[in-house]
Order: sequence, then structure tokens, then C-alpha cells
Amino acid sequence: MTAPFLAGLGLGLSLIIAIGAQNLYVLRQGLRREHVALVATICIVSDAALIAIGVSGVGVILDAVPWLVDGVRWMGAAFLVGYGLLAARRVWRPTGEGLDISAADRTADSTGTSTTTTRARTRSVVLTVLALTWLNPHVYLDTVFLLGSIANTYADQRGVFAAGAVLGSVVWFSALAYGARFLGRWLARPRVWRVLDGVFAAIMILLGVSLVLPH
Repeated sequence: MTAPFLAGLGLGLSLIIAIGAQNLYVLRQGLRREHVALVATICIVSDAALIAIGVSGVGVILDAVPWLVDGVRWMGAAFLVGYGLLAARRVWRPTGEGLDISAADRTADSTGTSTTTTRARTRSVVLTVLALTWLNPHVYLDTVFLLGSIANTYADQRGVFAAGAVLGSVVWFSALAYGARFLGRWLARPRVWRVLDGVFAAIMILLGVSLVLPH
């Protein structure tokens, strides 16, 4: 059972570590110490659900309806470009906001969120991370199709393979979300956030455009 578990862990990590829109958003929330636990949990649960879908063989059904993946591709591209433009707007019209270390430390220990955030902000974060996860066609191509097809080669031990892949998601998203806090003091300067938002904007827009380019 060890070999399928390690194989799932290795493949799961290799598929999610690559820089993508979802990882960038998790990193940004971790850096700002806003809804960290919530964002990481949504990513982990979503990844586990996608892995389960792939292992169950549903990926074969989805492969038979390529128009579904194409639809997700265009919706994902529109969302990524839109989110990138919002980040670009923060670069050109900065709010002068940096990371308040003292306030973040007082509230991040138990919940990973700020007590000043509103329900609307929480809802926006939830919808954003769900969209970045489920509107990304690469998620279906990699996690559902690729990982699912490899898992099925392990026959009766595909569940063990899937468990390893899920553990990879838990390790990665937890490390990404909570490891970012160690950069907090450097991020107290508003100018740093302008640079980061500029990088986020460029990557998001490029990812969105790449989704609809001829393959």
C-alpha cells in the first residue's frame, strides 16, 4: 500500500505546485492574513472532490463531452482577465494600505481572519476562490483526467493512491497559506503591495489569455 500512496502524494504535489491562479490567490490571502483558514479549506476540499471524481471514473464521461471543458475554458479566461484587471487597478490607484502586523497577529492566531471584515467581504472571498478553482479547465484536465486515469491503473488500491494525492493538497495549501505570514513585516510597506498586485495582475491576465489561445 505504500507505493500507491507515495505515488499519489508525488503526483498530487507535482500537479498543484506549479504557479497558477488558485495558488496566487491563496498566497495573497496568506500574505494579507485574511480568511486564511477558510481559503485553504475550500481549496483542499475542492481538490479532494476533484480527485474523487477522477478516481471514480467520471473523467471518462467528461472526456466524451469536450464542449463542457471548452465552456469552462472561456468562463475561466473571462474571470481571470477580469480579476487581473482589478489587481491592475489597485496598482494605478493604490489605497496606501500595507499589512498591519499588530492587528493581524491579534486575530490570525485562531481564525486566520480579521475581525473588521464584513460578511460581504467573506462572501466575495468564498466566491473568488471557488471560481478560481472550479472555472479552471486545467483542474479538470490534470486532476480529473490525468490523475484519475493514473489512479485507475492501481485497480483495488486506487483509493490509497487518491488518499496520497489528497494529502499532497493538504500539505501544499496549508504551507502556502500559513507560510506566507513569515513575510509580514516586509509587507507592511504599501509600495510592496503595489509591486505584488502588479505581478498578480500580469500573471492572471496572461493565464486567462493562454486558456483561449490555440492549443
